[in-house]
Amino acid sequence: MQGPRRFQIILACTAILGAAVLAKLLEPHELMARTSGAVSLDQIIPKKFGRWTLVPEISPITPSDPEGYVQPDPYSAKIYSQEVGRGYTDGQGNIVMLMVAYGPVQNYRLKAHRPELCYTAAGFEVSEKSGAAVAYRTGKMPIKMTRLVAQRESRYEPISYWMRVGNDVASGVVDRQLVRLKYGLRGIIPDGALIRISTIGLPRDASYQLQDQFIGDLLAAVPPDELKFFIGAS
Repeated sequence: MQGPRRFQIILACTAILGAAVLAKLLEPHELMARTSGAVSLDQIIPKKFGRWTLVPEISPITPSDPEGYVQPDPYSAKIYSQEVGRGYTDGQGNIVMLMVAYGPVQNYRLKAHRPELCYTAAGFEVSEKSGAAVAYRTGKMPIKMTRLVAQRESRYEPISYWMRVGNDVASGVVDRQLVRLKYGLRGIIPDGALIRISTIGLPRDASYQLQDQFIGDLLAAVPPDELKFFIGAS
């Protein structure tokens, strides 16, 4: 009886050791960010484009400092190397807020924060989450994104966002996991970006319509060689 049992123990230990070695061999080691070149968000995001002009005194909620309602998240400093938050007006009294955050490492330990978590941490109630696809240029695939509404007291803020992971756009948690797995099997750790657009003072449908216009105008104004930063290789 001892012989078969001892064999089973040895077999189990061998399997565990083999799995650990295989996991180490397959662990991603090449940073995509090193080969994609340095990026300066402040430079590639235009301050004026189309009918939109910068409103310096308006700043959106950021992942690392959600408007002071909780302590700044030190973990975000490891995830994001750059954050740019701006407010724009279309000259007709409408304000759109843009938040772009860039992280050079997107793996299972360091990954971009979804706005649902950021706004909840800032004391908002998040609801009406849904998916959407926005066409931004003729001949290009629409951008798949997530939409939701964040509300705190009298502040009602419809939000649209998407995440770029490597050369792909991920619109949900499962999508991001699959994309990271795809790169991981090739030994690559992808970089990533969060692009978030929101409005205050308008009903939900009117907000999303305005946001779609803003997205189209913004991406049309971004130089072609920088467009990949926002939408990947689509």
